[in-house]
Amino acid sequence: MQGTIVKVSGPLIVASGMADVQMFDVVRVSKQQLIGEIIELRGDRASIQVYEETGGIGPGEPVFTTGAPLSVELGPGLIESIYDGIQRPLTKIREQAGDRIPRGVMVDALDHEKLWGFTPVAKVGDELTGGDVLGTVQETEIVTHKIMVPPGVSGKLTWILRGQHRHPHRQAGKGRQGDQAPYAPALARAPGPSL
Repeated sequence: MQGTIVKVSGPLIVASGMADVQMFDVVRVSKQQLIGEIIELRGDRASIQVYEETGGIGPGEPVFTTGAPLSVELGPGLIESIYDGIQRPLTKIREQAGDRIPRGVMVDALDHEKLWGFTPVAKVGDELTGGDVLGTVQETEIVTHKIMVPPGVSGKLTWILRGQHRHPHRQAGKGRQGDQAPYAPALARAPGPSL
């Protein structure tokens, strides 16, 4: 869905044509694709908190909804990275763009190419539900990640893979081996499983 900016006041933007969006949806603002979040809805207008500099943005420019709330990606690599306030890794941004963070820059929060050693804890045949531990990944000498079944998912584990993998959170599942287990980023405003 696309709306149109009607007002800009510092980091607050008001856009029209946004009747079908939800509170707290993440949006991309203008052709620069600045990250923002819907904080108020009135009719077809949405008030948007933009998390980047809005200088030069004006009425008439587009706003694109992602249809998803603000979320963070959890997993191996999180501890060894330094992020800005919207989980963009500063080291990757520096490699890509230099010493200054350009507006609208998009980089993955976690390194999806790095291999991580996954050690299963669950066994084929186990009945699992959201929050159960599938296995572990050692990120540093003292940090061990527990890879868990996503909330709302349950069933009998039919396969699980030990070894080096790029996406350790996708190394187990129901159904045929190789089918990807469901994965959902953690919502920024929702409680996750606790241990």
